[in-house]
Amino acid sequence: MARDEYIRRTVITRALPSEDAAALIDATIEEYKEGCQIATDMAWPTKKSKSDVQPLAYDTIREETNLTSQHTILATHQAAEAITGCHEHKEKGRKTSKPTFTADTVTYDSRTMTLFDDGTVSLSTVENRVRIPLDLPKDENGYQHRFIESEEWELTESTLTRRDRSYYIHLGFRRFATDAERDAAKDHANDTTTEDGTVLGVDLGVANLAVTSTGLFISGDEFTHWQREYERRRASMQQTGTRWAHRDMQRVGRKEKGRFTIMLHEAANTIVEEADTNDCTHIAFENLDGIRDRLPWATWHHRWAFRKMYEFVSYKAVARGISVRQVNPKNTSRQCSRTDCGFTHPDNRPCSNGQDEFCCLKCGYEVHADYNVTKTRSVLVG
Repeated sequence: MARDEYIRRTVITRALPSEDAAALIDATIEEYKEGCQIATDMAWPTKKSKSDVQPLAYDTIREETNLTSQHTILATHQAAEAITGCHEHKEKGRKTSKPTFTADTVTYDSRTMTLFDDGTVSLSTVENRVRIPLDLPKDENGYQHRFIESEEWELTESTLTRRDRSYYIHLGFRRFATDAERDAAKDHANDTTTEDGTVLGVDLGVANLAVTSTGLFISGDEFTHWQREYERRRASMQQTGTRWAHRDMQRVGRKEKGRFTIMLHEAANTIVEEADTNDCTHIAFENLDGIRDRLPWATWHHRWAFRKMYEFVSYKAVARGISVRQVNPKNTSRQCSRTDCGFTHPDNRPCSNGQDEFCCLKCGYEVHADYNVTKTRSVLVG
């Protein structure tokens, strides 16, 4: 079934391996990077499809690394995707070179990873499988539980990442898109192809951390969940009032900043990838100096997140040859984004359909309000 038949989400959670399990994971990461590099060296620059790279490099990877059969296949596929990306960049007139694999990550699929109802995950390694607990929220309504325990969402290809001796699993989930979601995606694609040109507009918010002019919504649910969780932990420690509680508060603060930073890196990667996929040469954010006035209900956590996300997108976009700018957001929430209209009026938003909806009083154009804003900003830059 086509990719746009699915709604896809990535759920990030920390893995808590034992010392022995961590050693096996470390070895698997190193072997996986080596496998990806072997496949790339053998296939570059002419071979780029998975069906070409896999038979070309499979035997060599199996001989020169300790990867399992399935992880060998995944390594060849990742090499093929990297080479394909380089060719796409070259076709756009950008400089490119042979990919190198240095990131401490390893890909998992349904054959190499099993997720259990008790909050543990079984991972294939270079020696044997290891079963590892996940650091899930105690609240059963927490963000991760909504996907892990749902019969609607299916686990798909995921990634394990090592950062500063900590391990994080980016669990991939998908579910069938509804007819309304498929139609909305097609409408967004058609609109942005003809109207947005080469600019990706980005609107920042609380319910959705970011919404792009191509119709991509990055949910803020996980960010808000952990913000509340850390506030609860700090409040409990403050009531204790001991010296040890103060030390624990500092430790919680470091964990909080680290978790949020990872989330924002992921969101920034998604935004930059969206811009690159749609051949955008610019990414347009609102001027962050006025974010406090536009979103008075946003916490300091969110305002910090907006600035960090802009910072991350800015430096990540440079590597793709994409420029990042801030534009004056004045009236963009009230202006119709249709290029043949552009009517601006305070009553365009909010309207009778609700605060999240935009309804143009002149042409009758109806759309999600955040999506309308991003399209308006993309026109400002373009």
